[in-house]
Amino acid sequence: MATGRTHRPATRSRGIPEATVARLPLYLRALTALSERSVPTVSSEELAAAAGVNSAKLRKDFSYLGSYGTRGVGYDVEYLVYQISRELGLTQDWPVVIVGIGNLGAALANYGGFASRGFRVAALIDADPAMAGKPVAGMPVQHTDDLEKIIEDNGVSIGVIATPAGAAQQVCERLVAAGVTSILNFAPTVLSVPDGVDVRKVDLSIELQILAFHEQRKAGEDAAPEGAVPTAPGKQQRKGPDGDVPAVMPA
Repeated sequence: MATGRTHRPATRSRGIPEATVARLPLYLRALTALSERSVPTVSSEELAAAAGVNSAKLRKDFSYLGSYGTRGVGYDVEYLVYQISRELGLTQDWPVVIVGIGNLGAALANYGGFASRGFRVAALIDADPAMAGKPVAGMPVQHTDDLEKIIEDNGVSIGVIATPAGAAQQVCERLVAAGVTSILNFAPTVLSVPDGVDVRKVDLSIELQILAFHEQRKAGEDAAPEGAVPTAPGKQQRKGPDGDVPAVMPA
């Protein structure tokens, strides 16, 4: 069976833009849902709406894959699933280790979507000696003392870090030294890695803060009278020669 150590995705060598690569999983998710409903073909407009992008962008993205669809028919769903899966490297087995089996790590271990998407959780690793040997998601947790051996034995090239922030950089360095070249980081910290190592950061607090921004703006638009100039909390507008002047002038 092929492993992540010996086969790398071809997207960079084929010159596919990173923005397009980031959208391919969205298309694949939408196509997989269509495939499960036995839908044979889909138009660019329908697939774009399901993926949350515009159809012109979708057609441009698919042109990098060499897939242009058929006029009046659309795209063959099963073929696109195969094309995108192949481009993302999902037609092979990718062993993954999860380091940090607290609440978040355990939730990730129990996520059932890894196997169906080409990923196999090869090991669960934690620094707490009391966790060693305990089953989580049907797998015994292993101690971090064995991290390097686990990676070597399983040919792991993708690591998931779900540790507290203070431990994340050290874990990252050990993963990289052991041969891991791609890291998914759930720890609330920025990791420093050498060239050739890819890091994707998942920060739920940042996502919530962005949503809070949009909620605040929507609430402000609903509450503010037309033409009103917003002021900072606790600040009063002062009078100028031509009327009210904002207490804080824009730069």
